Amino acid sequence: MDVQGLNKQLKETGKRVQEIFDTIINEHEQDANNYTHKSKNKDLVDIMLSYQDNPNSSYSIDRATMKAILSDMIVGAIDTSHTWIEWVFAEIIKHPTVMNKLQDELTSIVGLDRMVEEDDLPKLEYLELVLKETFRLHPVAPLLVPRESIEDVVINECYIPKGSRVMINCWALGHDPKIWSDNVEKFIPERFIGKNINLRGHDFHLLPFGYGRRSCPGINLGLITVKLIVAQLVHCFNWDLPDGILPDDLDMTEKFGLAAPRAQNLLVIPTYRLLC
Repeated sequence: MDVQGLNKQLKETGKRVQEIFDTIINEHEQDANNYTHKSKNKDLVDIMLSYQDNPNSSYSIDRATMKAILSDMIVGAIDTSHTWIEWVFAEIIKHPTVMNKLQDELTSIVGLDRMVEEDDLPKLEYLELVLKETFRLHPVAPLLVPRESIEDVVINECYIPKGSRVMINCWALGHDPKIWSDNVEKFIPERFIGKNINLRGHDFHLLPFGYGRRSCPGINLGLITVKLIVAQLVHCFNWDLPDGILPDDLDMTEKFGLAAPRAQNLLVIPTYRLLC
């Protein structure tokens, strides 16, 4: 395809995306009860619409800005979720005992006659441990989002001037033996049993989504997406490596940068597991 043809295709794709966003916003506008303050089920679009031409608010947002925010949310969610899901699968395939425990939990909670549904997720405790351990070892954004110091501050005898660009090394926190013991490089989901360590960074041990007012706004969407996809794929299929590759020989090299995906794509072979 030549450059002119590619540009034409990109413009057509962009136009279709804008039409989808317009449809979503129009549907929310037509249902006025969805975005009143009395609603108990407001989503992101409802919140943005509540600030559109609102004379009682100091903030204002127009339709073009709404569509730009929706685009950022979707693009950001696709890449990060894909990377995390691939790391989860790589780890549980490399550790068959973990895969077996996860499938046993799914069989016990969900059964073998239906697929996993979103309502099942809070009951899947071992899946939660697996995700935490994956996020610890493989944070998608190893340096998180850059911050700026708003005042002069001294932390552990290190002077940080006002206006300094600050980077948080989330990867190093997850690999610190002072926090996680000497087996820090091993994938052991059970290390989280009995520990009140969550994925929202409140204890500053596990920070895959950052922390504070400027933490990842898509944390809830991201967690549900990753949990549901991993649960369904593990529940519906058994997974094997191709060409006689043994789990211990699986390449776990990272491609380090602003994000940290696998250096090599994960190739696996599924076989049906569910009875339905």
